[in-house]
Amino acid sequence: MTCLTGVRVLDLSRVFSGPWAGQMLADFGAEVIKVERPGRGDDVRQQGFRAKDAAGVETSETTSFLAMNRGKRSITVDMSQAEGQALIRRLAAESDILIENFKAGDLARYGLDYASLQATHPKLVYCSISGFGQTGPYSHQPGYDPIFQAMSGLMSITGHADGEPGGGPMRTGFAVGDITAGFYAVSAVLAALRHRDMVSGQGQHIDLALFDAQVAALSHLAMIYLVTGQQPARLGTASPITCPYQAFECADAPIMIAVGNDSQFVKLCECLGLPELAADSRFKTNPDRAKHRLTLVPLLAEVLKTRRVAQWYADFDAAGVPSGPINNFSEVFADPQIVHREMLQHMQHPTIGEIPQVANPVRFSASPVHYQRPPPLLGEHTAEVLRDVLQMDEQGIAELRQRKVV
Repeated sequence: MTCLTGVRVLDLSRVFSGPWAGQMLADFGAEVIKVERPGRGDDVRQQGFRAKDAAGVETSETTSFLAMNRGKRSITVDMSQAEGQALIRRLAAESDILIENFKAGDLARYGLDYASLQATHPKLVYCSISGFGQTGPYSHQPGYDPIFQAMSGLMSITGHADGEPGGGPMRTGFAVGDITAGFYAVSAVLAALRHRDMVSGQGQHIDLALFDAQVAALSHLAMIYLVTGQQPARLGTASPITCPYQAFECADAPIMIAVGNDSQFVKLCECLGLPELAADSRFKTNPDRAKHRLTLVPLLAEVLKTRRVAQWYADFDAAGVPSGPINNFSEVFADPQIVHREMLQHMQHPTIGEIPQVANPVRFSASPVHYQRPPPLLGEHTAEVLRDVLQMDEQGIAELRQRKVV
């Protein structure tokens, strides 16, 4: 028995944020029904690299879709048709949670907004994920991750300083805003579910904006500005508040060093053969080191470049100095810690064969995560869901197919 056994999720979402939330709920044991457009499906079925089958032949399945949609059953429903809308309403009535990430107000046109569904299914927890939220001057606008990275301030603190090679604001290397919003969505729906079951007996509407989520995730960096009025500097791999806390070049490649306290700095200096730095009044405490960063960092860098990453890493590990190599993905998935934690899983897919999956990082002691379904083919489970959930017969399903409702 998993944590969310008996919970049903109707996933009307597309692209990244909503599907990521739906996948995590599926990992935790919820039954997740993914509703897609007939013929085309989720937009990410056309984004990313095409996976190849065991014979090396390219399939229609994309890396983006495979990353966000395991554990779900896929059905296709044309919600522009009245019969399609009626089907989704019936599925919502049989569900505990609904996730959608349409533009604010779009689903009201189909009678699938929260107000419409809540009237007949008051226990439904309805999570709306949108670019700018359901209210406010930007609520009508569509939005994608780079927009929120730019507008939230994230890009203003990411990248090298102006005047340095490659200086200027920089986007992070993945859709951090979407994934962050997905995590907030999971937390929110589980909290709302608990409130329904333990307090009110009623569901509720969750209004989650990607813009809001990205601003909230900036956390301590935003607090620097709010408390001091100062814009945190762009420092590349370095931290504006902790030092040394950045990448350094070694003889063969860079290494990341993250000294979190004064005792770790003493150990670092001992490893580098520079014990005098730990006694220097300019570097005694972290605030001192951060203040004199431009003096301290070159002194450390000069020694670090004399040996290879593996040599320094071994010494730092033995001494208790936090550090790590800057891995590419081949190195990540060969890392003995990642191997030990079984962060790479494999599943059998109906057209590709064996596919890799990055595991859910949560480790429950009593109800472990089970990966029960691979990412589905488009509409793979339409008939199955209509039979199992809505008790429709084969003739009724065939008639819906004939009218292109499903």
